Amino acid sequence: MRIQTVLAVFIATVSVGITSTGFATEKPTGFSESSPVGYWKTIDDTTGRPKSVVQVWRNQDQMLMAKVVKIFPDAHSSQNKTCTACMGDKHNQPIVGMVIISGLKSADTQWANGHILDPENGKTYKCTARLIEHGKKLNIHGYMGLPLFGRSQTWERVDLMSG
Repeated sequence: MRIQTVLAVFIATVSVGITSTGFATEKPTGFSESSPVGYWKTIDDTTGRPKSVVQVWRNQDQMLMAKVVKIFPDAHSSQNKTCTACMGDKHNQPIVGMVIISGLKSADTQWANGHILDPENGKTYKCTARLIEHGKKLNIHGYMGLPLFGRSQTWERVDLMSG
């Protein structure tokens, strides 16, 4: 009987300690940890500086799409930058407002079989997307041919309501 009482007090103490130290935290507000729908800040691979803000949404077929909603201009560009390297109907079109990801379909723990446009070179690549860090970051992997050969970027979730 004494062992059961001691064990119960120990479990209660540990539970209170875990809750008060932050191990049992509340779910962040404003987004779902399991959905990439929202706004994401892209980071320049070379400089490490923010490059753009991209909006991700689901279309009527439940596939993920993404468009550029803001550019962080450098000394050589502006919000009015166009895709001079793009072909077809995107040639010389403004990058802000341009759809750069299309066709991503849910596949287990990631989204796959999509396409991503790189407005810097005008090329379109196959892509996958996977949420990491409890939905705070989105890993985008673009590739030609096999996914093994490609490049990944990590986008950071942003809250446009907080500034």
